[in-house]
Amino acid sequence: MKPDEMSRPDEEILDGASFPHSGSVLISEGRALRVPINLGVVELRPPNQSSARIPSDLTVMMVVVNVAPVLSMVITEQLKHTPLYASHVEQSAKMVPFGGWEMPVVYSSILEEHTAVRERAGLFDVSHMGQLLIRGENAGSVLNHLLTNDVRQISVGQAQYSILCNERGGVIDDVIVYRIDSNAYLIVVNASNIQKDFEWISSRIGKPAVLANESERTAMLALQGPSASRLLKNSAGIPHFHIARQCLFGIECKVARTGYTGEDGFEILCDADDVATLWKELLKEGEVFGVKPCGLGARDTLRLEMCYPLNGNDMNEDRTPIEAGLSRFVAFEKGDFIGRKVLAAQKENGVKTKLVAFKATEKSPPPRIGYPIVSAGRPVGTVTSGTHSPTLGIGIGMGYVESPAATVGSEIGIGIRGKIFAAVIEKKPLLKKKP
Repeated sequence: MKPDEMSRPDEEILDGASFPHSGSVLISEGRALRVPINLGVVELRPPNQSSARIPSDLTVMMVVVNVAPVLSMVITEQLKHTPLYASHVEQSAKMVPFGGWEMPVVYSSILEEHTAVRERAGLFDVSHMGQLLIRGENAGSVLNHLLTNDVRQISVGQAQYSILCNERGGVIDDVIVYRIDSNAYLIVVNASNIQKDFEWISSRIGKPAVLANESERTAMLALQGPSASRLLKNSAGIPHFHIARQCLFGIECKVARTGYTGEDGFEILCDADDVATLWKELLKEGEVFGVKPCGLGARDTLRLEMCYPLNGNDMNEDRTPIEAGLSRFVAFEKGDFIGRKVLAAQKENGVKTKLVAFKATEKSPPPRIGYPIVSAGRPVGTVTSGTHSPTLGIGIGMGYVESPAATVGSEIGIGIRGKIFAAVIEKKPLLKKKP
């Protein structure tokens, strides 16, 4: 169906074969939805229904589909753009919805961009991530009550991975906390959780402190790969998981030695008005080092090889850090914090399910979220993240399985398109980096 046909008052028949084209439509509660991007072939037949008859009269900007066991949809009618949106379009990036944003998923190919980061360097626009700033003499104690890790352990200029939990111990978000001053902390949160995290923290501060949402005025880039420090020679002295104020190409920045790829590199924060210049300069000066612009597709394959969890997939408000294998980021010794009671009980008594990493042992289609995990002929869990690993050349993923079946080395099967493909539970990370 062409986009200009959307205004027709008659009804259209939609099936999975017609879905991958821009301008296609989906249905939810009798409404027709235009899809502005290519999301790939998705089966849209609900149980006992060969096709969906829908009125073609509604335009939206985002749709997320889950077809098993019943058709369901989450609709957001407007997508946000980072300050680099025009640059991505100019560079012919393929744009997709992600966490309420329209983001570049790929520029050339996921394989090419993945390889660039592993072997040279890649540049990502991560300006969709949120930045919350909390200040005041009580800022540290406030964060220690809200987060699982102990911010007292980091000095000015250091960074720390931590988790924001609800009272049930479920993961609201996983964050990076940067201590940028003695009484000031910058918290980088996931894109889809910016407002939720801000409201959660605001309602539970409990002590005098100033919380500000800096997300709209701040942009963020990630320069990742072994050549990153060759390009940013003046930043090479920043230790791992530290942050410093530096001037890059005449632009005031905060440069952190952090990332989400498993490679050395930097995450760079600057004023939103300056990021287009910074993006162009990094790509221009980085050309000699093989730096390439990279999209979310490569970011996902890179993080999954390292078994870095994705919030919303591998963690959510019904899953705890203990179940997710993140107990090393839970500082029980610091005293009380939100969710501590539940997490302490799980630490002592164990959990029913665990997040494991697996690798296929035979050629198979890529494992995907929602696929069943079986052991000894019966279902024991579900895939939460999966892909074909460009580096390992095989299907990989993570998923929650029953604890008795969660032993490293255990043989499992992944249900893919009606067949079971052999896999094995592996020790994290899946990609073993050389010292």
